[in-house]
Amino acid sequence: MAKAPTAQFTCTACGVRHQKWAGRCDACGAWNTIIEEAPLTAGPPGRALGTARGRTIPVTTLQATEAPPPRAGSGMAELDRVLGGGLVPASAILVGGDPGIGKSTLLLQAIASFARKGLTTLYVSGEEACDQVRMRAARLGLADAPVSLAAETSLRDILTTLDAMRPDLVVIDSIQTVWSDLVEAAPGSVTQVRAAAHELVSFAKRRGTSVILVGHVTKDGQIAGPRVVEHMVDCVLYFEGERGHQFRILRAVKNRFGPADEIGVFEMTGQGLAEVANPSALFLSERGKPSPGSVVFAGIEGTRPMLTEIQALVAPSSLGTPRRTVVGLDSGRLSTILAVLEARCGIPFAGLDVFLNVAGGMRVSEPAADLAVAAALLSAREDVALPSDCVVFGELSLSGALRPVGQSENRLKEAQKLGFTQAIAPENTKTGGDAGIDVRRFPDLTAFVGETFGAG
Repeated sequence: MAKAPTAQFTCTACGVRHQKWAGRCDACGAWNTIIEEAPLTAGPPGRALGTARGRTIPVTTLQATEAPPPRAGSGMAELDRVLGGGLVPASAILVGGDPGIGKSTLLLQAIASFARKGLTTLYVSGEEACDQVRMRAARLGLADAPVSLAAETSLRDILTTLDAMRPDLVVIDSIQTVWSDLVEAAPGSVTQVRAAAHELVSFAKRRGTSVILVGHVTKDGQIAGPRVVEHMVDCVLYFEGERGHQFRILRAVKNRFGPADEIGVFEMTGQGLAEVANPSALFLSERGKPSPGSVVFAGIEGTRPMLTEIQALVAPSSLGTPRRTVVGLDSGRLSTILAVLEARCGIPFAGLDVFLNVAGGMRVSEPAADLAVAAALLSAREDVALPSDCVVFGELSLSGALRPVGQSENRLKEAQKLGFTQAIAPENTKTGGDAGIDVRRFPDLTAFVGETFGAG
């Protein structure tokens, strides 16, 4: 049975604590200065904090200035961009992705780059033996990198090794394989993952070691166990891509040291992941002659403009309920755009199958793609191709009005850089002076449909 917390007494003159009240303080000799302390929290004995005091934490103000955290560059420009400019010491990073998408390859290349820059590194694999990691490193041309390897799943042994080595960077592949002997649960369970991640992140903050945790995702694209870890870490990265495409996208979902929603584009090759300096040109490289249903969207990913191709196919349906298949976009947004086209423009899609795809395995989530999606649907339905040198962007409201979007100048500059001469955008779109590109502005969707396709 837990012992009930006893009362504590403090001298108001010198601050010395006493176990019982007395008229005179033994430390300073003052009379009638001893008072009973109030407990820190109220509640039943054994559950509340009682009267036991902790240490006083340092307090600062908003006016205090601190130097920005030093960053260690990896030499991989795309990775440094996603991290916000480089690796921050004592940071905790969670990397998620589908099995076999290339997480281990990416992190092995990253830790080798950091090691060549002078950082002491450790790669801990809970899924592979050290020989398997060496074989992958040899295939990638990283055998000469000064990276320490270990194959272990025991959290206690991993922390003991880290405390002895004190590396600058450690990669745990993966967090679902690490288990703690204090937790009575199977490895990979939510309890084990939470306990292991908490200990590793706490160690990183205390010792100044940067920790990268690898987490697998479910079929729905969500991080399985480590979903509960996202609030513990400083940065959450998702490694995305389609198996049929060579493109891989590293997306920052959360970043305390840089912008969120920043992306890095890689290309899977025989020698590992290669950085893509100009992603827009790569995503549009396989685009052939202009065809109905093909529209180039000028989007913004993080801080960088990105041009992607949105493809649509509209065909008569033989089913009672027409199909709506979407890849790379939100299916709910497609339903909304179809409803606006029918209600505001009088263009029905009943009895028609609609297939929508973003070329190259890219995922588009910003509302600025609404007008491009509507243009692709209308182009496929009317069998009319838009000009090959035209880009489209704009947000669509439920009333059918077109709203201007942010960073339109950067979108137009990127389009002009790649040889585009026309743009379709909402009214009041800022062009930044003479952008060198012909911008056609429309107030609403009805005007766009009537002028471009002669329908509505």
